[in-house]
Amino acid sequence: MYGDLRQDNREYNEKRPLWRPVAGVVEVNLITNVFDTYILDLEYTRVGFASWGRTLKAGAPWGPGWKWDTDRFGNNFFLHPYGGSAFFNSARANGYTFWESVPFTLFGSYMWKIFGETGVPEREDLINTTATGIFLGEISYRVSSYFLDDRTTGSERFFRELFAGVIDPSRAFNRFLQGRLFSVNSEEIYQKEPLNMTFAAGAHLVNDGRSFGTGPTSEMLNLQLDYGNPFEQRTRKPFDYFRLRADLSLGTGRKIVDNVIGHALLFGKNARTGNMDMLIGVFQHYDYWDNWTFEMGTMAFGPGIISKMPVSANSDLYFDVHLGIVPFAGNSSQLGPDTSQFRDYNFGGGAEGKLAATLNLGGWASVTLRSYYYWIHTYVGFSGDNYVGGNNYVAILKPSVQFSLFDNLSVGFEHLIYYDDRYASGYPATFNVRTEQKIFLQYYIENFKQER
Repeated sequence: MYGDLRQDNREYNEKRPLWRPVAGVVEVNLITNVFDTYILDLEYTRVGFASWGRTLKAGAPWGPGWKWDTDRFGNNFFLHPYGGSAFFNSARANGYTFWESVPFTLFGSYMWKIFGETGVPEREDLINTTATGIFLGEISYRVSSYFLDDRTTGSERFFRELFAGVIDPSRAFNRFLQGRLFSVNSEEIYQKEPLNMTFAAGAHLVNDGRSFGTGPTSEMLNLQLDYGNPFEQRTRKPFDYFRLRADLSLGTGRKIVDNVIGHALLFGKNARTGNMDMLIGVFQHYDYWDNWTFEMGTMAFGPGIISKMPVSANSDLYFDVHLGIVPFAGNSSQLGPDTSQFRDYNFGGGAEGKLAATLNLGGWASVTLRSYYYWIHTYVGFSGDNYVGGNNYVAILKPSVQFSLFDNLSVGFEHLIYYDDRYASGYPATFNVRTEQKIFLQYYIENFKQER
């Protein structure tokens, strides 16, 4: 429909020998260790034969030789997955498919825990670095492909390579080793799906409970990526469609990354019922919340439906619904500001549900309701107990409205309501509600328009 490649051109992106991605994973770990040791001066990365002798005896990750991590939330649920994406793309950049690149992520994560640090290897790092690293890795690979174009030269080529390198450093390093940073081809060689980008900036108010105007106000930035047309009738591969949204909060201390939320298609198919277009499939989810209200990070897998239905000549209703099993999550143990540099949150798992509905009114206005619901059952408490029991139920409602000013620029308002019910074993149940507001300018860059 768009004249783009459905997959990378195998003639120019041949699958390289196994030793190439393995060497890439080793290089990522070596560079990370050198940086941590000699630039950041971290004691726990000063490895050697003595530490390797200890860690090699740790055994299986579920055995007594491994432990649960005690690092702060952002390190475990954001930075570690980012590192895992580099392992994943060491294979993707060498011509391996999505599924073929998955084992290299696990290999790199396991290698780091055994050979990159001196302490007892930690289970959580292995889980998060691998599973969420795959998610962020494929997204960074797809978005960097959008910027790369080996047909270009000069300043255009320089900036394309620069943007792609910032998005996917592991791929840029491999392109350098392969001599592709400056090589020129006469045709497109990378898969590229339509990419829509939404940028927003404004003010963010966090209230004390429900009382408006009682908390701190900060600046907010938002970026949303919508990759692929979910309503195009076609054969689907993993991550041919995904959505990723990131909110930054500036001026309130170290809690800068407020939330990162995304979902991506693993496998599915398109369908049409009456005048409703749908994408039905199984999705992978990554939810990261780290703000002054609570901390929660989840990975999830489950069914979902993306749908679009015209309601008038110029207006459409978009409706998404997702259910997911959460095999692993991190969840703060209490409500309120937290600046701890060590783990004071629980590890758990459970289930989640998401619903998003947007009514687009002829392009001049839109009304959106996003809702999230999480049930997290505690596996391991922050005190390190093997089992402390308890359940946490979190609901988040985010109604918003946008009005078009001109072209793709609009002004918007979002109201957030956070509900938190905690039932911890041996403690009284707690029930909390907190609200937030955002007012912002939003700019939308549209790469494609779906024909009716």
